Amino acid sequence: MILIVDFGSQTAHLIGRRLRQLGVEVSYVYPEKINKQLRDGKGFTPHIPMVRGIIFSGGPASVYEKGAPTVTKKIFELGIPILGICYGWQLMAHLLGGEVKNTTKEYGPQTLRLRSGQAFNKSIFSLPEDEFSVIVSHGDSVTKLPSGFQVIGSTTTVPLAAVVNEKENFYGALFHPEADHTEYGMEILKNFAINVCQETLNPLVLDPNAIIGEIRRAVGDKNVIYAVSGGVDSTVAAFLTGKAIGKSLIPVYVDSGLMRPETDQRVKYIFTKLIDANLVIVDARKRFLKALKGITDPELKRKAIGKLYIDIFEEEAKKHKGVAFLGQGTIYSDVIESKGSKLASRIKSHHNVGGLPKELKLQLLEPLRNFYKDEVRQLGRLAGLPEDIVAQQPFPGPGFAVRIRGEVTEERLKQVIQADAIVLEELKKAELYEKVFQSFAIMTAAYSTAVKGDSRVFAEVVGVRIIESHDIMTARWAHVPYDVLASISSRIVNEVPNVSRVVYDITTKPPATMEWE
Repeated sequence: MILIVDFGSQTAHLIGRRLRQLGVEVSYVYPEKINKQLRDGKGFTPHIPMVRGIIFSGGPASVYEKGAPTVTKKIFELGIPILGICYGWQLMAHLLGGEVKNTTKEYGPQTLRLRSGQAFNKSIFSLPEDEFSVIVSHGDSVTKLPSGFQVIGSTTTVPLAAVVNEKENFYGALFHPEADHTEYGMEILKNFAINVCQETLNPLVLDPNAIIGEIRRAVGDKNVIYAVSGGVDSTVAAFLTGKAIGKSLIPVYVDSGLMRPETDQRVKYIFTKLIDANLVIVDARKRFLKALKGITDPELKRKAIGKLYIDIFEEEAKKHKGVAFLGQGTIYSDVIESKGSKLASRIKSHHNVGGLPKELKLQLLEPLRNFYKDEVRQLGRLAGLPEDIVAQQPFPGPGFAVRIRGEVTEERLKQVIQADAIVLEELKKAELYEKVFQSFAIMTAAYSTAVKGDSRVFAEVVGVRIIESHDIMTARWAHVPYDVLASISSRIVNEVPNVSRVVYDITTKPPATMEWE
């Protein structure tokens, strides 16, 4: 198996997911645990199989900062191949006598150029092309190589972006091979696992029946209040739970007024036609607007929404006997962005993770917590959900509240709903809706001057974001034809009141997140 040392990267878990896709067994460990084991002379704990390779993940810290997570140098004496990714490569260089400085920052896609003419018999960078796109996200760079290392690849601004020490089987990458939008990323990880670590592959098979069995064992004879929104994640999670516990499933849709207008009809279809369940719909539109009144900070918005949802679910639980669980469609991208691992940074508090109150009266049931969006879609297909449900574009749990920069008011909510509908209508008309991952409008809280009817108007700017992704961990903006963008812009400024202009967001993830808040 391959051991992943988690230094807090948003994509540390994704490294393991990619390796499991290949069929490689993985295990995670925090640096302080591995340090203790090596200092005590115990090596690796007996319950971990033979470690054939180690990967240092990325992380948000700088290696030269006081208190930055680190590992003992003894790890380099084990004779085990090591791949350092981003912070992991910086730390390797730092510990082995190289130099790391805060020099060149890189965020998003960059072109990696491999040096031709260098023969590396076992290099993980033996790839079909010498030039390809990679995803980078770092503020520090290695400026001096440790002894024994050779540079094999560079970006335009970072010379030491891909390095090897073949004698010791040490490798460094100042980019993220685990990211979906890194070309040949899977090949790099496969080369490390097979050619260097001599791993045998047992490809992972997604099995909804195994999840159904786990749910049945966890719930027993209790009832489950399930938070459903009509979206992919909560639908798949609730569908699997329904298969596990039957009528003990009580799906609850809270009509917050923050979702797309057709959502209630979709929920009714799913939980009366596809799943025979006792669906509960709660009209809470006034309560949500009241709870959000005066709040402009995105984190406070998410927490207010999360708290109100929990209050409502707990109120509903009291109306039914034997309810012990609150089910949610939480997936891994929600968890990691909400500071889901010990050393990670909090990007935003997802209402169903970081937005939850500290004390819950109900036990959480989150059967998809360790899965990514593309895996969730596949589980839904395997479980028997129709394609129009599993392939629908994702929509955030807090809904339009996080697509309105600043305070959520009834007027601005009407504006963003109208603008959002125009974006979807124009994409569907152009037969592009199903070809992109996500598309939406944002009330930006930025204002600009416009001329309407020969009169000056100072009104809000609407942003449009249309992106391509698979697992939400990385994304790139969609190259939508100009005539489609022109139609979207023209309709929004003409049909949505108090709008001055429309801008198109062409920022990748990273550095941007999927949503603006």
